[in-house]
Amino acid sequence: TNDLSKGLRCSLEHDRLALVPHLVNMVCAARARGLYVLDGVYNHFRDPKGFRSEAEQGRALGFDGKTLIHPGQIAVANEIFGISEAREAEANAIVEAFERPENRDAGVIGLDGRMVERLHLEEARRTLALAALQQGG
Repeated sequence: TNDLSKGLRCSLEHDRLALVPHLVNMVCAARARGLYVLDGVYNHFRDPKGFRSEAEQGRALGFDGKTLIHPGQIAVANEIFGISEAREAEANAIVEAFERPENRDAGVIGLDGRMVERLHLEEARRTLALAALQQGG
């Protein structure tokens, strides 16, 4: 992000507003090729609130993680980009719902008042695989 900002002669400030379209393009390019993509560093390593905000923005944009420049950023990055218990439980519920005999061939099912498609099943399986890696398995 520092190099991109320099090359574009734009600011990293103000929620990286000038970079957001380019960041989204990076995520899209990575996904089109089946790759993971990491958000850039947050330069103000003594500003944990700012780091959290930028990491949350990166997660919302679709990044898989964030590059870090200070050990104090590790816990927040793991919290934001890791698999929470709630996210893992939701993924388990989706997988279990599609495994029910009546849903095995369904393209779309209802689960807890919402529509769930096979694409959600694929993402749920990926989430569970990442959760297993996160837990050392």
